[in-house]
Amino acid sequence: MADQHNKTEIHDLFVIGGGVNGCGIARDASGRGLNVALAEMNDLASATSSASTKLFHGGLRYLEYFEFSLVKKALIEREVLLEMMPHISRPMRFVLPLNRDMRFDATTPTSRLLGIFMPWLKGRRPNWLIRLGLVFYDTMGGRKYLPGTKGLNLATDPAGRVLQEKFKRAYEYSDCVVDDARLVVLNARDAQAHGAKIMVGTKVIGAIRRGDLWEIETKNTATGMTQTHQARVLVNAAGPWVEQVINGPLQAKSPAEIRLVRGSHIVVPKLYDHGRAYFFQGDDGRLVFAIPYHDDFTLIGTTEEAHDAPDTPASISNSERDYLLNFASNNFKMQLSAKDIIWTFSGVRPLFDEGAGSATSATRDYKLVVEGGDSAPVLHIFGGKITTYRVLAEAAMLKVSEFFPSMSGNWTAGACLPGGDFPVDAITALETDLGAAFPFLKAALVTRLIRNYGTDAARMLAGATAPADLGVDFGANLYELEVRWMMQNEFARNADDVVWRRSKLGLRMTNQQILALDEWMRKQ
Repeated sequence: MADQHNKTEIHDLFVIGGGVNGCGIARDASGRGLNVALAEMNDLASATSSASTKLFHGGLRYLEYFEFSLVKKALIEREVLLEMMPHISRPMRFVLPLNRDMRFDATTPTSRLLGIFMPWLKGRRPNWLIRLGLVFYDTMGGRKYLPGTKGLNLATDPAGRVLQEKFKRAYEYSDCVVDDARLVVLNARDAQAHGAKIMVGTKVIGAIRRGDLWEIETKNTATGMTQTHQARVLVNAAGPWVEQVINGPLQAKSPAEIRLVRGSHIVVPKLYDHGRAYFFQGDDGRLVFAIPYHDDFTLIGTTEEAHDAPDTPASISNSERDYLLNFASNNFKMQLSAKDIIWTFSGVRPLFDEGAGSATSATRDYKLVVEGGDSAPVLHIFGGKITTYRVLAEAAMLKVSEFFPSMSGNWTAGACLPGGDFPVDAITALETDLGAAFPFLKAALVTRLIRNYGTDAARMLAGATAPADLGVDFGANLYELEVRWMMQNEFARNADDVVWRRSKLGLRMTNQQILALDEWMRKQ
């Protein structure tokens, strides 16, 4: 039976979906003084937003699709986001090896044009074109922290030692890496700090217009209890489920279509020590990253395969696994096999469907659609990418601004996320200070705490003077004190929330340790 007593509070915005777009919008809106509620049916970042390639990047390959506006927007955002969250994001240099066998994706506009005017290239991606693209990449968005492109001699540079002999030269350029799931959680936490109501494990099962308001019914997925909420504007930021929300709870027809594309990644033991990432071009036209990951691992991805439905679990197929293994083995000297894989993860990207011929060529830009006129409007979010989540949120607020004439203006650029209130180049100093303040902590734990929590690490540890003050040791340097912080401040409810999203300690913990953690959390 629905709980009707909550109707006295009327929210300005009710957001469906706790991914990066939903939490980004909730943060932006609550910071403008709006009364915001957000419902996520599972955990925050439990789907697409925790399964990215962990990059803030302009999208170098999108230049070949002439998506100059998207690339410029993303390039500008890289350093805006870096300043907002220097604890969970950092600059990274990318090595792009050059080889005559590298081919275009035949569907790109650039490939088709070169096929007409330079047919002798026979589908090859020439080095001069790559350099031209990197010139655009270096200049379109401006750079404050990120160094520009340079050439590498792989015979002498350490980056060449682990590569196959066919590679003689490379370009090296800049982008940023980010902890995607923590990005989402910190946006939700900041939204809550600005007054937003964040509800995890809460599924929207119905939404109907009543006069000038939306009446939204939610169901707690753990208890089965239902509750009714009211809001002036509804925001559908359900990601892969955006059309399902329209067709189901809203009982309407979607104003746009999305294409579901599965991206899969594999994680293997660290393949090299120099700390840079690789951006490989394949002889099939595809592009794959190999990125340093949590000190002892290398992340390799991604694939792009059609996915049939949002409720179908996203998991790597044998063909995707083999593709990534073969891709890596065709570039690195080390030959990888399935036994080298420590972990895989897959996510479904809801790409705005403009009728592109392939999943690879579908746009990564977003489309925002408002329906409902002057009374109880709904804003649908189609597509998007993690690098542009903040500007998407600003665009969303512009779309609904006419319904809230007293709402304040843009504010998130330059406003740091929780724990990120320190300069971009000060993270090493922060680690040194934390180690000095809590000398009983292991150095690896100090580094991890700073890179997860920034200045909040000291707040978390306040009052601790000895290892015993950290509480239960769950393994892999995960202690009760940190788990309680995640439960009290970061909406964590079970072990998966802790070890696979808010940290990646599942890479280091045994199944028995994870089960023990889950049991402990259930008893709290």
